[in-house]
Amino acid sequence: MKTDTQIQKDVIDELRWDPRIRDAEIAVAAKDGVVTLSGVVDSFAEKYAAEHAAQRVSGVKAIAEDVTVRLVATSLRTDADIAHAAVTALKWDIQVPDEKIKVKVEDGFITLSGDVEWKFQQDAAERAVRYLTGAKGLFDHIKVLPKRVSKLEVSGKIKDALRRTAERDADRITVEAADGRVTLKGTVRSFSERSDAEHAAWSAPGVTSVDDRILIG
Repeated sequence: MKTDTQIQKDVIDELRWDPRIRDAEIAVAAKDGVVTLSGVVDSFAEKYAAEHAAQRVSGVKAIAEDVTVRLVATSLRTDADIAHAAVTALKWDIQVPDEKIKVKVEDGFITLSGDVEWKFQQDAAERAVRYLTGAKGLFDHIKVLPKRVSKLEVSGKIKDALRRTAERDADRITVEAADGRVTLKGTVRSFSERSDAEHAAWSAPGVTSVDDRILIG
């Protein structure tokens, strides 16, 4: 097991390793495997990259994020400009059903709403607007409303996917499904394997929500 001091050092090193992040402006603290990031960055994209860099470090169980986006003058855009750019970005992404998604921008914060059939479509919509110049943050209110399928079919497909992508941990994960809601339980070795299991659950047809209760240990 890593000590908090080692986790803190590894996260700092990972931030320095990622060229998208100006690590000097981000402070890192660790306690009982929970990492806190704080500081100021120039863009929402950098804030997002920092959070995901911390997630990649083994031993990290959770992340508390207190990073503020403070745009430089050259990145400032009006809400109208950001909204137009967001609509265009959604339209140009082939994975996004743009006709089903609405965009609202207020003080640089983008809010997405609407209904889609698949989780990957929601993720694609987020990705399409995440790196827009002038954006300070993103609120995703998109709902996943897929076609109904049986809970046995959902559970079976998720377990099959886990065996293909995480064979060593697949038997340590239990899947419960009811009315489109999936609950994952068990233990895996890293944050990334937990993320893989959650991704596998979202990829199953009929899933509307995933309650990830998997522990890292």
